[in-house]
Amino acid sequence: MIRDIDDKKGVRSRSHSVLMENREKVTITGVIDVDSFDEAGVVLVTDYGYITLHGQDLHINKLNLEEGQLIVEGEIIALQYSDSDGIGGKGSGLFGRLFR
Repeated sequence: MIRDIDDKKGVRSRSHSVLMENREKVTITGVIDVDSFDEAGVVLVTDYGYITLHGQDLHINKLNLEEGQLIVEGEIIALQYSDSDGIGGKGSGLFGRLFR
């Protein structure tokens, strides 16, 4: 699913925060949708763009789209923001080469 984040810029209806605890748990608010998920990565949509989480043994502990909250646990290696469709982390740049 590809969303056009540019259409939503300036119309940010939710607050957004990221709280990471010891690189083992991350709580993210302002989540609109989860585009993809597996044990090595999560791509999610927020009012502020896409966030890609990279890690190992990742699992979604809580997902509440009505409240816009996501909790992911596992070994978190990287967290990356992008304004595009989240594909940049998969095919280009440093993270794209590392996680092929």
